[in-house]
Amino acid sequence: MRGIFRTTDVVLIAAMVAAAAFTYKTKYDAEAQLEKLRRIEAQIRLEKDSMDVLRADWSLLTQPARIQRLVENYRDQLDLQPVEPTQIGSIDEIPQRPLEIEDLLRNPDLITAESGQDRVTTGGIGQ
Repeated sequence: MRGIFRTTDVVLIAAMVAAAAFTYKTKYDAEAQLEKLRRIEAQIRLEKDSMDVLRADWSLLTQPARIQRLVENYRDQLDLQPVEPTQIGSIDEIPQRPLEIEDLLRNPDLITAESGQDRVTTGGIGQ
């Protein structure tokens, strides 16, 4: 009878050791993941701080007064000239806005016979 208890005791001790090992491994993995999470959060904070600094620098560098002062200082070296409105384009070069279906529904006479197109029809119903 005494041999049976020893086998049972050995099995229970082995189960307790296995449970303790599993618990230790789980705790160790959880702590490792938590440390990894903290490192990532710290990196995110650093990147956000860097973005704030870069935005402040960009704001400082693009101030109109600063740019005007640079233009005046380097006008001779860069041969800078003011932009004329005609350099960009003229009103005639702007493409006409395409017609929207709502425009046609409100005024079907926008499509004329002169353009070589028939009157607008939708779903087989003439407008």
